Amino acid sequence: MSDGDGTGRKNLRMPDDDEVFAEVTEMLGANRVKVRCLDGVERTARIPGRMQKRTWIREGDIVLVSPWDWQDEKADIEHRYESQEADQLREEGHI
Repeated sequence: MSDGDGTGRKNLRMPDDDEVFAEVTEMLGANRVKVRCLDGVERTARIPGRMQKRTWIREGDIVLVSPWDWQDEKADIEHRYESQEADQLREEGHI
């Protein structure tokens, strides 16, 4: 049942080729948030319907976004990391 190493490290979802880490900077309403991506671009991100009632997103959260191909200043949120998972990403140097 336990992983046995005692460190509490979890295997986290890492970005695919077209995804980047981002931090939520502002809640805009209407299922939209402003995010600052790791590639230095600030984007307007959309919270998809599958996450709207199940996953609560707040300012300061670390998320995984997929920038749009046709509008680089917009993106879709793919995944939200829990606070412990975000701390693990910081410790491992991913963000």
